[in-house]
Amino acid sequence: MGKLYLVPTPIGNLKDITLRAIEVLQQADLILAEDTRTSGKLLKHYEIGTPMQSHHMHNEHKTVDAIVARINSGENIALISDAGTPAISDPGFLLTRACVENGIEVDCLPGATAFVPALVNSGLPNDRFVFEGFLPVKKGRQSRLQLLAEESRTIIFYESPHKLLKTLTQLSEFFGENRRISVSRELSKMHEETVRGSITEVLAHFEAKPVKGEIVIVVEGKK
Repeated sequence: MGKLYLVPTPIGNLKDITLRAIEVLQQADLILAEDTRTSGKLLKHYEIGTPMQSHHMHNEHKTVDAIVARINSGENIALISDAGTPAISDPGFLLTRACVENGIEVDCLPGATAFVPALVNSGLPNDRFVFEGFLPVKKGRQSRLQLLAEESRTIIFYESPHKLLKTLTQLSEFFGENRRISVSRELSKMHEETVRGSITEVLAHFEAKPVKGEIVIVVEGKK
């Protein structure tokens, strides 16, 4: 029987990959990639010639059984996402669960995850926190914000650039404009930026300039 490897990949800077991750990707029989074009750049940079197959949210339900069968036949398969650790707001959970249910060994390598550096450099308490990922787009969004407004732990969200202003405005409405917040974008990249302050101050900052890059929002818990 083979093994499933969950392999974190850099969230920006290509140097942020472990030696073990490179070794696993080189030796695997197959790499499952969220987007083969994006992952192809990383593999080319490290001269990794392992075959790739797409594995993303639109096809994972259909391919899980076939992948489990390949691992059962003795193949070692590595799963990567476009950036960061698989299954953290990315595909990976369904395959991992299927492997566990079939008695297949799953090995998750430690490595890059965007919310960890954003949390640590936020200046907000990080001894206890809750990771929310992306908020619901429509249904359940307001009720979720209402519930989280009473959360005493530090709260972490992921957000896309074109929704940042809307989300910050809603956070101000539900959490109060003076709640402390930290917004990090382009982590580990050339134009990395972290803006800290009250929700009102951070909102004003991003209203005055175009927003680019993947974003992590860290919000102070209710006192």
